[in-house]
Amino acid sequence: MSREVVSGLEQVEFEALIEGLLNRQYGVSDHFLQPPILRGLQQNLFHHLNLGNMNPAGIGRKFDHKKNTLVRGDLIKWIENDSIDSFERLFLEKISRFISYLNETCYTGLNDLEFHYASYASGSFYKRHLDQFQSDKGRKFSLVLYLNADWKIEDGGHLTLYLDNGEEQNIFPNSGRLVFFRSDATEHEVHASFNRSRISIAGWLKCV
Repeated sequence: MSREVVSGLEQVEFEALIEGLLNRQYGVSDHFLQPPILRGLQQNLFHHLNLGNMNPAGIGRKFDHKKNTLVRGDLIKWIENDSIDSFERLFLEKISRFISYLNETCYTGLNDLEFHYASYASGSFYKRHLDQFQSDKGRKFSLVLYLNADWKIEDGGHLTLYLDNGEEQNIFPNSGRLVFFRSDATEHEVHASFNRSRISIAGWLKCV
């Protein structure tokens, strides 16, 4: 991937994400994108839902890939890396700058990314799992960007990270919040929401 120019403000934000990862196994940014971009991405997701473009997600890779709603119940729509949608481009460009910063400061060797929209209907969930496949070690870091407007704790739908020290960290899906953790090391679980859908963009920073 080409080198991206990172602004001073972004450096502060990226450093906080990295420090969180190093110190407690995950990083969080509560204002990763500006509200107009978040609203644009949210509208994109609802547009795809209304058109029937989002499909049930599966588990496993290639020949092991299968759908199992007892494990995972979200609908997804992949975001093309060369998307011409203005909001998707702004999101992907910032992620690319984060990759450049990780490569320059942490020597991660990242050279690819993949992201999708995700919608969990009320009552749907994703049981505890790791993001990195046993047969493919390409996924190095996981990211989730939440798009839920006016989310309340009583709406449920939180993410639980299972940390190496035995603690469980619950993270609520507030709009604009980005969560960052290692794909090969941090098991996590998406809990069911109540009375409303839970929407996000999820994906991975990769070495291929």
